[in-house]
Amino acid sequence: MGKFARQVVWACALAASCQVAYSTEQAAVGNISPAARPRICLVLSGGGARGMAHIGVLKVLEELKVPIDCIAGTSMGAVVGGLYASGMTAAQIDVTMRSVDWQEAFHDAPPRRDLAFRRKQDDRNFLVNLPLGLKHGRILLPKGFIQGQKLQETLRQLTLPFSNTTDFDLLPTPFRAVATDLLTGSAVLMDKGDLSIAMRASISAPGVFAPVETQGKVLVDGGLAENLPIDVARDMHADILIVSDVSFPLQSRSQLDSALSISNQMLAILVRKDADRQRGTLRPADILVEPVMGSASSTDFTAVSSTVAAGENAARAMLARLDPLRVGDGAYRDYLARRASREPGLPALKFVRVDEESKRYEKTIMAEMQPLIDKPLDVDAVGKHVTQLYGLGNFETLDYALVDQGEGSEEESGLEVRARRKSWGPNYIRFGLNLEDNFQGNSRYNAATRFILTELDDLGAELITDVQIGSDPKVASEFYQPLDAQRTWFVAPSLRVEARDLQLYTKDVAVADYRDREAEADLDIGRTLGNWGEIRAGFHRTNGAVRVRLGDPTLVDQQYNEGELFVKFSYDKLDNLHFPRDGQQFTFQWDANRNDLGADSAWDKVQADWLIARSAGRNTLLFWASAGSVVSGTIKATTVPELFSLGGFFNLSGLAPASLFGQNYAITRAIYFRKIGRGGEGFFEFPAYIGASLELGDTWQQRGNASFGSARKDGSIFLAFDTFLGPVYLGSGYDTAGHSAYYLFLGRTF
Repeated sequence: MGKFARQVVWACALAASCQVAYSTEQAAVGNISPAARPRICLVLSGGGARGMAHIGVLKVLEELKVPIDCIAGTSMGAVVGGLYASGMTAAQIDVTMRSVDWQEAFHDAPPRRDLAFRRKQDDRNFLVNLPLGLKHGRILLPKGFIQGQKLQETLRQLTLPFSNTTDFDLLPTPFRAVATDLLTGSAVLMDKGDLSIAMRASISAPGVFAPVETQGKVLVDGGLAENLPIDVARDMHADILIVSDVSFPLQSRSQLDSALSISNQMLAILVRKDADRQRGTLRPADILVEPVMGSASSTDFTAVSSTVAAGENAARAMLARLDPLRVGDGAYRDYLARRASREPGLPALKFVRVDEESKRYEKTIMAEMQPLIDKPLDVDAVGKHVTQLYGLGNFETLDYALVDQGEGSEEESGLEVRARRKSWGPNYIRFGLNLEDNFQGNSRYNAATRFILTELDDLGAELITDVQIGSDPKVASEFYQPLDAQRTWFVAPSLRVEARDLQLYTKDVAVADYRDREAEADLDIGRTLGNWGEIRAGFHRTNGAVRVRLGDPTLVDQQYNEGELFVKFSYDKLDNLHFPRDGQQFTFQWDANRNDLGADSAWDKVQADWLIARSAGRNTLLFWASAGSVVSGTIKATTVPELFSLGGFFNLSGLAPASLFGQNYAITRAIYFRKIGRGGEGFFEFPAYIGASLELGDTWQQRGNASFGSARKDGSIFLAFDTFLGPVYLGSGYDTAGHSAYYLFLGRTF
């Protein structure tokens, strides 16, 4: 009796029923040889991050040379199973899972470095980074904390050759994924369609990920309806099931100590109820693998190595049961060859098109994707262009697929891009708070609202209006009009009305207090430089009025006018504006005030600002330098609002805010901060930092007076938190002249 025959007899002796005698046609559909061996199906449960253990199980099966003829998976089991079904090996899946930044994958916003330059400028203010939708006077919320763009893009790149596969039986390994119909609560079997969409739907935990709308259904995580799809695998004509179950265990009484833990227990009970029913249908020949992971969290993606190892250990513990299922070297090579024969190659792209729901974005999408046409399909290049488009900030999801058009010899392959407008857009509202208090009588408190109207035309025009109340009330509005589909050139007229407090100091003692009010009209024209920079030029017209509240009214001009031409260059590759760890930011601006443009006096001034960040582990060092000078003409000492100013946190921290004024200024800072604790590694924790700064700078009325010896030497120490409302600092500043200041600061500092 041959080896395969012995295995069949053994399997039939143990099984309640045996279906070895399936037809040659069934064998072909199952992608296995019609040789007489049992048809083995792998069942992978849901379990979030715990599902990484499935990779370890697959590694052992490959090592033993156990062929897998079909796979059924739910949630993370559908992701691991779908990748294996697409032709990837266990080792390739392992490398992929380790290379994914899961903390980043579970946040929708692209990394700051990938944002369009205009979107990078949104965080210049102190607004909370959560645009809410605004429609018919109602505020709209997103459908989930995470829309799933990054996860979908990752799955798309890994399975792109199968984006137009309609039958999952035609994959290198036949596959089924399970999701839950959000409208009925019933399980939805996905055996055809788009592979990456099937995986994405199966893992869409409701309330966390936005649901997936496909094939007329609204789908969420399959674990709610069928976390262990044994019945699904059985229906794929399986003789023997290998079941990897990583379901989260029920917690003990002592662990049920909070509303969150009790809610999690309730969900675990509901999920396990169907899983226990499914496990009750296992037959003697089926093999159950249960990786031991204790109370490992379903959301902790930082422990991939130990989770994969748990899967390997659990599979090795079942060697006595798995060993009879192995095949010889030649048979396993044939099995691998049959899998490989179903992996399509990547074609040359002959066209790019958009689907019907994306027509409003067609000009922008086609302009961005045009360089891909008539070139071999490069998954990384496609990903870069899609990232550029998503960085514009208009889309809830931005997906694509390989499609064919034409017939016979005229058939061509291309990409179809599917852009979906944010369901809570295209009009948004943002709120923000800002406060600064040095506990010495200098305090500022502001609350702001920003109204954002986007997609005003097919080139992406925007109208942004800010309304701010508090110490510095302001109303400002800018209309931003791109002039081409790639949004390279633009015009941006704007209006601003603002008020602020001014204090004048003599020998570091406040001698006067004023209220400055400005009205400004601007007309800018500019060019974006990729997503890293911008050049603007234009005309600014400003009228100002100063009201004396305390002190000598002759110390300041009570009326002033500016009429200036300007040119500004901006460069921004910082990874984060609040607590940057890498990158640089640079601006340079030249202003030319002229009498014939309405100015009281003629002068030219230049200013520059440069910030560079470098990090090692939890430690970050920033070098930040700023300087400005009136290079021709003179700004009168009494025209205070037009002068440069220093003083305040990180701007000579030992001095009161804006306590130094002059026609020229320069300051350099070295700022060190270190991340402390484990803040930010969970969903509801705030990253915390301790740090210190050294600062050297001053203002001078005459440029020739500037020198190292005359500059002030200041420093600070601080504790900071990166909160939902923005960065919060508690710090103290010191000046070598003996001054000190204490700060409570909420808002942008760099």
